[in-house]
Amino acid sequence: MPEFDPLEAFADVRHEFGEHGGVNMSIEASTTFTVMHAGTMPEIFQGRRGPDTGGCYLYGRHFNPTVYVLGRQMAALEGAEAGYCAASGMGAIAATVMQLCNTGEHVVAGDTLYGGTYALLNDYLPAKAGIRTTFVDARDLAQVDQAFTAKTKVLYVETLSNPTLRVADIPKLAELAHRHGAKLVVDNTFTPLVVSPIQLGADVVVYSATKFVNGASDIIAGIICGSTEFITSLMDLHLGSLMLLGPTMDPKVAFSISLRLPHLGLRMAEHSRRALAFAQRIEAMGHKVVYPGLESHPDHALLARLAHRDYGFGGVFALDLKSTERANQFMEHLQNTERFGFMAVSLGYFDTLMSCSASSTSSEMSEEARQSAGLSPGLVRISVGYTGSLEQRWRQLERAINAVGLP
Repeated sequence: MPEFDPLEAFADVRHEFGEHGGVNMSIEASTTFTVMHAGTMPEIFQGRRGPDTGGCYLYGRHFNPTVYVLGRQMAALEGAEAGYCAASGMGAIAATVMQLCNTGEHVVAGDTLYGGTYALLNDYLPAKAGIRTTFVDARDLAQVDQAFTAKTKVLYVETLSNPTLRVADIPKLAELAHRHGAKLVVDNTFTPLVVSPIQLGADVVVYSATKFVNGASDIIAGIICGSTEFITSLMDLHLGSLMLLGPTMDPKVAFSISLRLPHLGLRMAEHSRRALAFAQRIEAMGHKVVYPGLESHPDHALLARLAHRDYGFGGVFALDLKSTERANQFMEHLQNTERFGFMAVSLGYFDTLMSCSASSTSSEMSEEARQSAGLSPGLVRISVGYTGSLEQRWRQLERAINAVGLP
């Protein structure tokens, strides 16, 4: 299905000089910007002048040149018209939903989401803004369709559900959302380059750039990509969620992420290569492993159809140890005995990170909600790194499996 080449589009945007002719873009650290003529400033406040209309900047919370360039680079990777960046993934998600919904309006969302997103939709927005969410099995298109109301403005899903790794059928979900006059928002944090949701019909793509996009677990960041009209609305001086709520990305952070984007393709390909190799070998041992790159995965054919195959099927797989106690024993053996990765939340790091999702990154969900989503208390999410050789890391993982045992 994919014909769009994200790296070709990115290469054209990345080919820019820094302010003084450097091969990297410059860091613009100013919080405020001057104008040559006093009459220009009212035009900026009135929205008639800006980065795309006269090259004028106003204030760092509004637009910053370095952050703006990173937004353009991410938009190119996504095949979107525009993009802008936020201080965190949750900042990007919250700003997006609040920009698309007003008080009393409604969201339909997949029932398996990152815990912070679930808490935002299930707890925070109803209490603070009167925006309510109906959670559904995003794989059940009839259930999704029935959840829409006259007040639904957003359908929200993750490309790969966190942490159960089910695949969203983005083209069909886009058709459903648009038929009801709603926007499809897709969190693509697990699958940058692997899937291009905008090209498949999504209206807005959000990222926690803290994860694979950045790749070093040293920066908190978020990204929003969509139409120029939508990105501009986020920066509106009267009703812009990014402008007025203020989740501003620091330009030094934007510069650091920009330097890592050129090797994102190499990183994603290697994350995916190792995840697939480990998943295949675990399955060959007779154990159940959840990874969409395996033909045994229920959504394998769907992701194979939606994905850019040069980057594999993603760098995350999951093992169900059935109980929290068994999961903890397994992870402790991997980290403390085998020196295989770290017990830590987050993902997309160059070393392996593992967590028991039900008691960590999905703990905001009620037990009933976790059961409905098929999230076992012993599910261990493993974000595969690329340090050491593949064979060295496999030997460590194999020894841990044999020592602790898998169900």
